[in-house]
Amino acid sequence: MIKLEIMNKDGNIKLEKGSVPASMTGGQMAFVAAQDLRYEPGDYIRVTTNKPGGYIIAKLDETLNETLIYLKNNVWEYVIPLAENLRSSIPSAAFAGGVHYLYVRYAKDYETKQYRNLALNTHDQKDDTGAYPHASANVETRNESTFFAKNAIDGICASNDHGSYPYQSWGINRDPNAKLTIDFGRKVTIDAVGFVLRADFPHDSYWRQVSLRFDDGSSRTFDTQKTGDVQTFNFPPITTEYVVFENLIKADDESPFPALTQIELFGTNATGNHA
Repeated sequence: MIKLEIMNKDGNIKLEKGSVPASMTGGQMAFVAAQDLRYEPGDYIRVTTNKPGGYIIAKLDETLNETLIYLKNNVWEYVIPLAENLRSSIPSAAFAGGVHYLYVRYAKDYETKQYRNLALNTHDQKDDTGAYPHASANVETRNESTFFAKNAIDGICASNDHGSYPYQSWGINRDPNAKLTIDFGRKVTIDAVGFVLRADFPHDSYWRQVSLRFDDGSSRTFDTQKTGDVQTFNFPPITTEYVVFENLIKADDESPFPALTQIELFGTNATGNHA
């Protein structure tokens, strides 16, 4: 069984006009369909599964693409981003108005086994909510949502500008020791990486060399170019629970602002991590 509920700040299920509860329990999928339900500060979405350590497909708003998510626990709480400082990195229509349709379902076996971009999570949030993959960093420019680490795995590759949606990115606040971590929440096997460097030139600089470090301490280094197109590199397969994007060597140019629009990590779930 899987359950989807929209909760208010007091931990109660919200009601839409006509006292229809904004919750649904199903066997393989659950949805909420509402015609007069307006989100308020403190509201959150709660997903409950029948066991921890499983895969779901989630689409919690019409503006978000559905995502394959790994839940380390059997309860996932997604805080609805209503605060003004959180909305600049999402579409203006996100979680707005009173008409909503959202759903979750258990992932199919073929979906958990397929080769894909394992870093993609359109539903990631700044804090670790137990839903993976999750991006975090040791620095985010001015703690503004347009520069949060999560922007680097949201699937949006608009690299020719910077700032509010759809030009959000991971900004490093000019810190040469900046590091971005992608936590998968379980073991995965990856063999390729794609970088989309932010390319709002001449405002932006870029990194001419970057590295990936894996959970065994080994690392791979890549020479990158001045472009906003995706740069893809292959390497021998490695099994890891996380990847650290680090040792970012800036180009010798006048701009102090290198940034990352998107990172893609291609591979499969490690053997035994499909259920």
